[in-house]
Amino acid sequence: MSQYTHHIPPACEDEVNVLFADDHVLVVEKPAGLLTVPGRFVKDCVLRRVRETYPDSVIVHRLDLDTSGILVISQSAHATSDINRQFRERTIRKEYTARVWGTICVQNGDISMPMRPDPDDRPRQVIDELGGKPALTRYVLIGRSANSSLLRLMPVTGRTHQLRLHLASIGHPILVVVCMLTNRRSRPHRDCYCTQASLGSCIR
Repeated sequence: MSQYTHHIPPACEDEVNVLFADDHVLVVEKPAGLLTVPGRFVKDCVLRRVRETYPDSVIVHRLDLDTSGILVISQSAHATSDINRQFRERTIRKEYTARVWGTICVQNGDISMPMRPDPDDRPRQVIDELGGKPALTRYVLIGRSANSSLLRLMPVTGRTHQLRLHLASIGHPILVVVCMLTNRRSRPHRDCYCTQASLGSCIR
């Protein structure tokens, strides 16, 4: 019988900042520690909060609980269809900045490891070379310190927990991010930050 994790995160007091809004899309900055959509136990999330002001909001992609950064939310049926198409065709580019454990010597590289859910510990994922779905993460080295490295991460596929599992699998688990140049105060608990989300126009 499958078992599910029962981790309940502490309440997130940080606000969801609106960066852009029109009739088709809403762009917000999700704080670390806040779910994108309601969980099994915790109902506070980005979707619930933004629907108080933007009732037509539809989630078209997610950021992990501990990941902060840019989240694009649909505001119309046309936008939902078009953004989903762009995700299917992989024309949307997402970039993350994360500090990882250990010194990475190469300037850039690819991590290609198939993944699947762990049926005994959902929603965790595991590497499975035979039965997993293809998963590819590209990275570029930004800088190094004595025992850590700062990376720009570019997931080609969008598997659940892909970045965390891929980096941990090569011996460089994600740690705490350095201060980001945003208009908000630094969050010491940030460990991964979505810095860019590029998509085509939803208005044609």
